[in-house]
Amino acid sequence: MKIWIDILTPKQLLFSELIIEKLGKKYKILCTARDYNEVIKLAKIRNLNLVFVGKHGGGDKKTKLQASISRMGKLFKIIERFSPDIVISFCSPEAARISFGLGIKHVAFCDSPHASAVMRLTLPLIQKLLIPNVIPKNEFSKYGIEKNDIISYNAIDAVVTVKRKINQNKSLPFKDGDKKNILIRIEEEEASYASKSSKIIPIIKQIVHKYDKENIVILGRYTNQIKNIQKIIGKKAKVIKMTFDGKYLLSNTDIFIGSGGTMTAESALMGIPTISYNAVPNIIENFLVKKCLIKRETDPIKVSRYIKSVFESSSSIKQKRAKKIVTQMENPIQKLIKIINE
Repeated sequence: MKIWIDILTPKQLLFSELIIEKLGKKYKILCTARDYNEVIKLAKIRNLNLVFVGKHGGGDKKTKLQASISRMGKLFKIIERFSPDIVISFCSPEAARISFGLGIKHVAFCDSPHASAVMRLTLPLIQKLLIPNVIPKNEFSKYGIEKNDIISYNAIDAVVTVKRKINQNKSLPFKDGDKKNILIRIEEEEASYASKSSKIIPIIKQIVHKYDKENIVILGRYTNQIKNIQKIIGKKAKVIKMTFDGKYLLSNTDIFIGSGGTMTAESALMGIPTISYNAVPNIIENFLVKKCLIKRETDPIKVSRYIKSVFESSSSIKQKRAKKIVTQMENPIQKLIKIINE
């Protein structure tokens, strides 16, 4: 059997790594991705052999459309030649259209029903959808996939990616070992579901004002985004592009402030004190808040107070709680294998 996996984001790459590890010994696998800076760098760190086809379309609807059309044209030739028996994606619009056109069965993972544009473009065309059981099936079925074709698993996706081994020994951006390490992740700006109003800038200003004696590292996503933040805060914190395996950074972090996405979930499951400024409200973030693994806060003053309370207390209780929750979750890859066998 031949399998095509289409990878669009860093999270999808890390999730796919486990799929390749499980299925690569038995089947021939082709992994494609697009020219997206964070994916390219992470693929090198994780030693994954990807075929890069097309590019990220940016934040504009017109350029997204142009990039998708161009990518489909290039992918079509590659996939027709490879002739896979099954397609695995994380709701890739290009993979959905090509698999539908070529009559190839398509299995997808998704934990982001809030990405409505992507859901509309993909869900009516795929055969099976695997989702975390904390998300109701009707959050997806409303986009055109039958509930019978949706399979739930008792886990969130971060439980897969957080179990990976760290194979990076690059120098950390945290310099002074005697200081506390504060890691801040800037929200996504160019996804179709992204809000154009930033909640994080006032929070960053407060943190660099109150904790200028600590190690503050801000992870940006895009060059212009990084330049704008540097203009605002000057040299009060280190602003860098993501050139690390996120788990490597998190394992050396005392507190993480994230937008509510992948790194936020990973940080929570690692038992690291985690604040979500909830840039894109989503069900996974809400689940982790209810489990007391994440503190949701958007008020800069309250964020600052919470950081102070974390530095003055032990994180062992949070780590024990996270470990217990992780051990109760199943491996979604096993559900995938069962579907492929069927």
